[in-house]
Amino acid sequence: MTPQAASGGAVPAVLVLEDGRAFHGRSFGAQGETLGEIVFNTGMTGYQETLTDPSYHRQIVVMTAPHIGNTGVNDDDPESGRIWVCGYVVREPARISSNWRAQRTLEEELARQNVVAIALEGTRALTRHLRDRGAMRAAISTVETDPERLRERVLASPRMTGADLAREVSTTEPYTVRPPAGVPTRFRVAAVDLGIKAMTPQRLAERGCEVTVLPAGATAEQILDLRPDGVFFSNGPGDPATADEPVAVMRAVLEAHTPLFGICFGNQILGRALELGTFKLRFGHRGVNQPVQDVHTKRVHITSHNHGFAVDAPVDGPFETPYGRAEVSHVDLNDGVVEGLRLLDRPAFSVQYHPEAAAGPHDAAEHFDAFCDLMAASTDPSSSSGRSAEPAQS
Repeated sequence: MTPQAASGGAVPAVLVLEDGRAFHGRSFGAQGETLGEIVFNTGMTGYQETLTDPSYHRQIVVMTAPHIGNTGVNDDDPESGRIWVCGYVVREPARISSNWRAQRTLEEELARQNVVAIALEGTRALTRHLRDRGAMRAAISTVETDPERLRERVLASPRMTGADLAREVSTTEPYTVRPPAGVPTRFRVAAVDLGIKAMTPQRLAERGCEVTVLPAGATAEQILDLRPDGVFFSNGPGDPATADEPVAVMRAVLEAHTPLFGICFGNQILGRALELGTFKLRFGHRGVNQPVQDVHTKRVHITSHNHGFAVDAPVDGPFETPYGRAEVSHVDLNDGVVEGLRLLDRPAFSVQYHPEAAAGPHDAAEHFDAFCDLMAASTDPSSSSGRSAEPAQS
């Protein structure tokens, strides 16, 4: 059922999981019904950035922080032009907004964008259930009161495994983000938008990059015809096993020895380009508190994450690929998941997390500097075109 903007206050709402578990609460935002994969986010801040992150397309997000909406909503912090989560679950929505930048309340924004949400006291029990059982399909409804009938619709809904979603969230036309006033242009970057967050080209532009953002369906010829100093592959939603076209494009970029940097979905695309496998995580990594270790420096970054798939790569040393040697550069200290890849014989690297990190943390912002260093080395006539991607130094 199509969501409708709330009128007349909150009404009873129900959340039903595909395994039959049901939670009852009250509506928050739009009223109606929504279905998607339910996941949890452990961030204590950044709810507006979470809502507008295209990587959450077709997902119902549970916030584990107890109070959500305290600082309201503004028009400066969104990571895209709309809310992408298909449903939202909170424990205690703020009754008022308290921030000088707030322009409206979170509930008003959810209703304005027709996002169905539910407030319920059992978010801790729900999170523990998802942690133990894994991410699964679910529905939130204010119109269906019978959990069993709602569950039937959940079981008939599509799974995230096998979902090809990048084109659904990508820009349809190229656009350019230029360095701010006073910052000279040093490099030209072609960014493939698989679900890019607005802060990413901004972080590059701050470092003197003129960033041309291209649709997810951009061909290798279209990218390389721009004669970029480097190519960036963004984050995005869906199953990397379906992303055959971006994988083929990335292989062409690698063949051209053009410096390459990927984050999140871009890391998974690089894994596939190197003929590695990918797999779905049980409940994924979503939040701003994931400890990731650089295998060379042993430094630990506290990082921002949003992914439900990961790369299957050997972590015990360099391995051979069609583009020379490569290695795992970073690992997650919570569960050992591969968090970064680096080619040793080509100028290419990637990380699974989000170094642009709005609303934080900013431990990993140095990866943008490392990308600029790769481009600088590649444009220096005295450097080797096969220069490897050096790890970012602490």
